[in-house]
Amino acid sequence: MSLQVPRKAWFGQPPGLTILFLTEMWEKFSYYGMRALLVYYMTKQLLFSQEQASLVYGLYTALAYLSPVFGGMLADRWLGKRRAVILGGAIMAFGHFLMAFDALLYPALLAIILGNGLFLPTLPGQVGDLYARDDPRRGSAFNVYYVGINLGAFLAPLVCGTLGEVYGWHVGFSAAGIGMLLGLVIYITGRRHLPPDPPRSERATLPFSALWQPAYRPLLQLMTMIAGLIVIFRLAYEQIGNTIAIWLDTGVDRVLTADFTLPMTWFFSLNPLLVFLITPLLVRRWTRQARDGREPAALTKMAIGAAVVGLSFALVAVLGGEPSAKVGWLWAALFFAIFTFGELFILPVGLGLFARLAPVGFGATIIAFWFLASFGGNLLAGAVGTLWSTLSSTVFFALMAGTCMFVAVLLLRLERRARPLLASTAAPTQSPAD
Repeated sequence: MSLQVPRKAWFGQPPGLTILFLTEMWEKFSYYGMRALLVYYMTKQLLFSQEQASLVYGLYTALAYLSPVFGGMLADRWLGKRRAVILGGAIMAFGHFLMAFDALLYPALLAIILGNGLFLPTLPGQVGDLYARDDPRRGSAFNVYYVGINLGAFLAPLVCGTLGEVYGWHVGFSAAGIGMLLGLVIYITGRRHLPPDPPRSERATLPFSALWQPAYRPLLQLMTMIAGLIVIFRLAYEQIGNTIAIWLDTGVDRVLTADFTLPMTWFFSLNPLLVFLITPLLVRRWTRQARDGREPAALTKMAIGAAVVGLSFALVAVLGGEPSAKVGWLWAALFFAIFTFGELFILPVGLGLFARLAPVGFGATIIAFWFLASFGGNLLAGAVGTLWSTLSSTVFFALMAGTCMFVAVLLLRLERRARPLLASTAAPTQSPAD
């Protein structure tokens, strides 16, 4: 039975995509606004050592991607996606406002982690529900959705970062909380455009053990291998908010004029800004290639992305950027340009692949499995980030570059092995109970 969604399209897509786009935009405004400030807040306000701040940052970002595993199960089995989004968003907003108090750092982070667990897997899961499985718009919808993610990420450092650096860290954190509340308002007022959740009785008919039936095992094994490689990739990728933040502060000359120095948090807006500029070009190219039967396989795109991100770290390794010999800010901008181009080939593509392969009735659970890979990678990123204090920036970033290149090679090898499976098998469209 197919879901009934509004026929009217906004910008060639269902109107529900715009609602999800805007909701996700404000949620990411709150998340990235807080993330842009977190390491600086811990090292400058709370006087944490760099190693301690790295471990806290890594543990927080890791748990923010572990909690969706359980949140996705709750949404699929009991709450439904709509209730999970609303409840999760409210808890996250509460956590952001708690960040206004130094003594409540850890309770605040815990609240954001728990709310994120309900919110993160259920909102992108609704993107796929807007389309029939053979709808040609389905694949590009996740790239459009990814623009929403990055619009919020673009605004966050400019607003929350500037408020935090100029008026105090707690003001920036409060702005992040307001952004989360705006996202909730948009979602609630626009929910008529979203596909309804199936009745609870239908959700309860699919035991989790059904995922391990023989029909699903090859695809689940493939997704497990992909997730393992994403763990390794994110070990390097997540340095963007950790050691890269320290490098921007200590290793980059940000002076524009005698009266103005670029705020360090502003550099984090370059990544989402470039997503806006590059995504339409990539979607147009991939759509044309798909029409001509020449579009690269998803795993090939992901391998390209890992390699390009590796090149961005190699650039920083060559530049060095020690405190005694800072590099110009234009080199930092070039790093973000290369980094972003590679990111667009791997993260939204991987998310779309997992959503496409998810068995019916387990959409949020499979999306949560994708985010489980982020948990492992982010946890390792925090631990590896402690090496920053003992290695030179050249050696540290060379290790990150090598890690990404290693992942690229393994993704290419996996693509060759998985090609027959992906060509001949789609995720089953009927539940085991059927």
